[in-house]
Amino acid sequence: QVQLVESGGDLVHPGGSLRLSCAASGRIFSINAMGWYRQAPGKERELVARITYFGTTDYADSVKGRFTISRDNAKNTVYLQMNSLKPDDTAVYVCNIQYNRYLNSWGQGTQVTVSS
Repeated sequence: QVQLVESGGDLVHPGGSLRLSCAASGRIFSINAMGWYRQAPGKERELVARITYFGTTDYADSVKGRFTISRDNAKNTVYLQMNSLKPDDTAVYVCNIQYNRYLNSWGQGTQVTVSS
């Protein structure tokens, strides 16, 4: 079993910044990729950003230039730096890990609310 512990969600004004963290623990022998997805009320879950073990990144068009994903392989931790936040960024942000070649696991999610 793998546990994902997310933190960093909060209420922030438009234009503000937040940093999300997700630490993975458990029977992890290799990590293919870690990433962040989000789901807003009434909408489907969507990819926000993803980073492979070797550092290749992928971003949703809506966050390019504003969000930056990074990882600490030694700590099995992924970070999402979110700048210039907009009300449309409001959602539950969920961490994902692809590990041990074929396995996939999700976190519980952390709420990000952007509102004045």
